[in-house]
Amino acid sequence: MAPRARRQGHWGDIGKGLFFLSPWMFGYLVFTITPIVMTVYFSLSEYSVLEPPVYVGMQNYRDLANDKWFGNALLNTAQYAALALPGGMMVSLGLALLLNQPIRGQAVYRTIIFLPSLVPVTASAMIWLWLFNTKLGLINFGLDKIGLPAVGWLTNPSVALPALAFMSLWGVGHTVVIYLAGLQDVPRELYEAAEIDGATGLSRLWNVTIPMISPVIFFNLIMAIIGVFRVFEVPYIMTNGGPARATQFIAMYVYDNSFLYVRMGYASAMALIQLLIVLGLTGVAFWTSRRWVHYQGK
Repeated sequence: MAPRARRQGHWGDIGKGLFFLSPWMFGYLVFTITPIVMTVYFSLSEYSVLEPPVYVGMQNYRDLANDKWFGNALLNTAQYAALALPGGMMVSLGLALLLNQPIRGQAVYRTIIFLPSLVPVTASAMIWLWLFNTKLGLINFGLDKIGLPAVGWLTNPSVALPALAFMSLWGVGHTVVIYLAGLQDVPRELYEAAEIDGATGLSRLWNVTIPMISPVIFFNLIMAIIGVFRVFEVPYIMTNGGPARATQFIAMYVYDNSFLYVRMGYASAMALIQLLIVLGLTGVAFWTSRRWVHYQGK
């Protein structure tokens, strides 16, 4: 084939590829890139939605630096992340290791673990709102039966946030399934070689299982970082940020400023800071991954 004909065929293939990609590219441009660009512009403006935006430069960011409730929301989110993220990672991995064992009724146990993650968020919040009820809740009922005092799970500022972090363990079913898939992909030959070398169960877990599923752990870590910094629905339904703003997370504060106080520009600045925090933590995770994430064949 002549060079000119080959070039024409090459550009024709590119054109066909772009044609088939065009629906996705259009959607990505309209529903992802455009909102991001608008958010950046609104963050530099005074915008109440009801009137056209007025450019104010970095004023919104300067106001955020002096906003104690924004600092409170950041601190609450960081504390929640410090509790929920490692807790969820460890619990889901532990459950996956247990469910990966060849035991009778394995499918039943897997179903029981996975079912809570299918419950709608609103329904889950209402269930736990009842369980955490100070006077009539099932948890305090159990504490009373063993002679312990009732706890204000959602009314005590020092307990409400840890209670929500504990509740987040309810929905680890999806993560457990991902871990199970990774565990079942570990070659049996590695376990057999470790047994021949005299490795104990804990040694096999640390030196064989964990390194082999480290890409799966890394994936779940990234998803968990994103998830804990966008938590909104459950605390909004259960506590609405209370008591005494102890459970007001950054996503809730963005929502309040957007739709309650009608300060869309101010909320856009907060949303960008939230995005930068998530990107920064994700970047740190990627940077450290070269030391502990091991891919098969490398």
